Amino acid sequence: MPGSIKDRVAIVGMGCTRFGELWDKGPSDLIVDAVTEAYADAGVEAKDIEAVWGGSIFSGHGGRSISEPLRMQYVPITHVVNACASGHDAVRNAAYSVAAGIYDVVLAVGFEKLKDAGMTGLPGMDNLTHTHAVATMPGMFAMMATKYFHRYGLSPEEGKTMLAKISVKSHANGSLNPKAHLRNLLTIERVLNAPIIAWPLGLFDCCSVSDGGAAAIITSADKAKEFRKDPVYIKALQLCTSPTSGRITSDYDYTHVEEGYRAGVAAYKEAGITDPRKEISMAEVHDCFSITEAVTMEDLQFSPRGKVKEDIDAGTFELSGDLPVQPDGGLKCFGHPIGASGIRMLYELYLQLQGRADKRQIKDPKLGLAHNMGHEPFAPTVSVCIVGL
Repeated sequence: MPGSIKDRVAIVGMGCTRFGELWDKGPSDLIVDAVTEAYADAGVEAKDIEAVWGGSIFSGHGGRSISEPLRMQYVPITHVVNACASGHDAVRNAAYSVAAGIYDVVLAVGFEKLKDAGMTGLPGMDNLTHTHAVATMPGMFAMMATKYFHRYGLSPEEGKTMLAKISVKSHANGSLNPKAHLRNLLTIERVLNAPIIAWPLGLFDCCSVSDGGAAAIITSADKAKEFRKDPVYIKALQLCTSPTSGRITSDYDYTHVEEGYRAGVAAYKEAGITDPRKEISMAEVHDCFSITEAVTMEDLQFSPRGKVKEDIDAGTFELSGDLPVQPDGGLKCFGHPIGASGIRMLYELYLQLQGRADKRQIKDPKLGLAHNMGHEPFAPTVSVCIVGL
């Protein structure tokens, strides 16, 4: 494929902090902790890093936010802001710089310190009311859920139970992860009886707001085994952004995310994948709400349109299923520090591919997919990254 990044770059070191309410940590601590683990994992030092890309929305203010805690002198550092896709986009820019032959060893880091704002949601979300007619993220995704129920003939009880099973699965996975924000097991009954945030989405249908950081060391494919015997190669890296068509056209169906579908199609083409359901071993997707995961399964062609309930009922996406989704707990349980989430997803795939995921380990994975969605469901930026050994 002309211009393809497939097998041209590799991840040779990764680090990730515990996600959660980290009251004793500041943004600098999160950066240092994640990058220090990545350095040790790759066997490199700060002096080996030739350039840095950092993803953060609320906690970063230019390259200095990274250079100061890492004590980096005179190294080019780029601050990447692309909503919830910021971490993925930092990896994308870092990887492209290596593929272009500009640098040999680069760093991508994502971080966010959100809990200190003292808000239950994201800082600055009140600004949405000026342009979105008092829209909220739970409200917009609730619209997606109700329209999905209606379009595919699910009763409210059937639809809510479908979503509850997604949350129960993610909590089961998160309970096995020592770095996850939420590690509590749930039952379907508890999810169904939880306080409603925006009907039909209850408390356990919504991801947590968290603090955290994650980092990746990237080098060229031909140099990767100089750092470790089991580097993880990038097979595809695609980004798709919309012209806000979901909000300005009357034919949008509210039951899919076109940008997610198109980013997936482009990534599969780049990676040479013709049957994603069979060829992808595991996936980390942007499950900001339970309905988001359900719709994304169809956008990524893991389930036929309108049929994801059948796969959820069959346990297809559980840790022991045919295509495990959110093996680390996902945004729902690992947490969602915006700028860190995309790199955190790759961290889990990286560990799984190397057989280092402990109690969450998937048997013999070959390819992992990470999916990030920024902005909102009706006008998003979506990134899809596929990695493998």
